[in-house]
Amino acid sequence: MAKTILVTGANGYIGQKVVKQLLDLGLNVFAADLVVDGIDPRADCLQANLFENSEEIIKRVDQIDTCLHLAWRNGFNHFALSHIDDLPGHFRFISSLLEAGLKHIAVQGTMHEVGYWEGKIDENTPTNPISYYGIAKNTLRQLTSLMAKKNEATFQWLRAYYILGDDKRNHSIFTKILEAEERGDTTFPVTSGKNAFDFIEVDELASQIALSISQSDVTGIINTCTGKATTLREKVEEFIATRHLNITPQFGVFPDRPYDSPIVYGDNTKIQKVITTSR
Repeated sequence: MAKTILVTGANGYIGQKVVKQLLDLGLNVFAADLVVDGIDPRADCLQANLFENSEEIIKRVDQIDTCLHLAWRNGFNHFALSHIDDLPGHFRFISSLLEAGLKHIAVQGTMHEVGYWEGKIDENTPTNPISYYGIAKNTLRQLTSLMAKKNEATFQWLRAYYILGDDKRNHSIFTKILEAEERGDTTFPVTSGKNAFDFIEVDELASQIALSISQSDVTGIINTCTGKATTLREKVEEFIATRHLNITPQFGVFPDRPYDSPIVYGDNTKIQKVITTSR
């Protein structure tokens, strides 16, 4: 019998794509979000506020094999107060599931949990987050790990890096470039572009997440990433060229963010093991 995966935040930027990937793998999906109109119709959808009325989900926990918790507000605004305000709600929801008998919890993480770091990030890299977003995610990671251990549940923390693709929805620099092009701007101001990051297309990220939670041999912190770093300058120039845009980037106009390292990328050893064994 196919597993049933509960996906929270299923209508989000990443969620919609993960739901489709899971369904294409032949899994059953129970998709929950505040709004459900963009979710693959093959999923069993529930419109709900997880912090206020999660009872409908909790009472079905015996039908759920795995929960993938993607729900999160303002992920692209690293200093939004909602990250701290919502943290108790995330904790209560996850702990309620685990205490009700859930045996596999997976949560979307972020490399911003680590804070300033130069080079490769692996599962043992120390964390010292320097944004509200990173602090909240890192705290939830620690809490979820403890709760999973207490309830003898499988724990996976899917640490994402710099996400590209579906560019009108991701609120990144690439979204802003498209908006500037549509306004008719001829130039676009950028930082130095020298920083190198682990860029991953959202469809590839969704595939890595779906494969990771479909198995339980590879657990703990899993870097969902490419395992290599590319400079922002290269990615911006590639983005403009492949989309045949007319806008010209102006590098060095803005200062680099103080919490961005010169080079950072994920150790992809564990995710490659997941991908290889899934074939």
